Amino acid sequence: MTQDATDIKPDHACMKLTILGATGSIGANTIDVMRRHSDRFSAYALVGHQNVEKMRELVKMVQPEKVIMTDPAAAMALKGTLPKGVVLESGMDAAVEAAAESSVDMVMAAMVGSAGLPAALAAVRAGKRVGLANKECLVTAGRIFMQAASTSGAEVVPVDSEHAAVHQALTGHDKESVTKIILTASGGPFRDRDPKTLKNVTPEEAIAHPNWNMGAKISVDSATMMNKALELIEARWLFNMPAEKLSAIIHPQSIVHAMVEYRDGSILAQMAEPDMRSPIVYAMHSESRLESGIPWLDLAKTGSLTFQAVDDERFPAMRLVQDVMKGEDSLSITLNAANEVANRAFRERRIGFMQIVQVVESVLGQVKNLPVDTLDEVWSYDRDARYLAEEVMITC
Repeated sequence: MTQDATDIKPDHACMKLTILGATGSIGANTIDVMRRHSDRFSAYALVGHQNVEKMRELVKMVQPEKVIMTDPAAAMALKGTLPKGVVLESGMDAAVEAAAESSVDMVMAAMVGSAGLPAALAAVRAGKRVGLANKECLVTAGRIFMQAASTSGAEVVPVDSEHAAVHQALTGHDKESVTKIILTASGGPFRDRDPKTLKNVTPEEAIAHPNWNMGAKISVDSATMMNKALELIEARWLFNMPAEKLSAIIHPQSIVHAMVEYRDGSILAQMAEPDMRSPIVYAMHSESRLESGIPWLDLAKTGSLTFQAVDDERFPAMRLVQDVMKGEDSLSITLNAANEVANRAFRERRIGFMQIVQVVESVLGQVKNLPVDTLDEVWSYDRDARYLAEEVMITC
């Protein structure tokens, strides 16, 4: 750390940020980067949901102008406990306003789930630089989101390590010469397991990721590789690429984060130690590289990097997503919503592991393949998919 957090005095000439989802891991890592470069970054607003203690801790670190808790009860718990001069607000409308605030240069969009879409979309419509760490923004509303960015001139920079890697490998090159974008995947806990045994997998086994300690939902998504399916949909919108140019490969070491193949036979890969501060600092200041605090990559110490093809029998989600990407927006909204329901049902032991993708595929078969132009339509398809998923599971 370059200086004690309590010493930070925001310089209003530097880049001013609103952090949506400040109390989560992306928010905390963003603040870590800000503390390392306090001469370049200051905080306008920190937006959280219910984690009052974490918010108090973060406020001491970066002294924002505003704190917003989307949960009113959490805002009440913070009342009277913040440093003098820090404005306290509550509710999603306040978060939307903070994302679109005229004095804000960049918004880190790291709110979890579809709840983060309105505020992130407000930032894009206001023409901000947006560090995008929320999958649902593009999976459920990719067309709306990227069209808004094009209209306003907003710069959307991905914060997922895979998409940040692609962004770097594409910069300075003609997109027309791209033949393939390849996202890497760890393969989760079952990358080498006999597919015939996967029907007996328990929630505890699926959550036990070999590389990282993540939340239960995303750990199960990693085990099914549904997380990589969702990331391919994100890539479709971020980089305006057709389904046939988007793929994934299993890379257990998680050192190569993505690769871009060009028509001359060249493949550009981005490598780094797996640490979210790397894509975060790139999103915040990609014009000139800044120190991120991550460990240096020692390839000699790493020894070897291995890759293997994705087995569709073991990971049927990767087959399913190819059809979804070739279709319209209603399908990706449905995929995401039905997966959330089935994932939760598996963790509650209501369905088996291999039934997760089966439920999603069954729901997709009942949905019309249509483009989506409004958020009301997004919520409608999302709601219908969740209802259908519950109906399908009754007969499982």
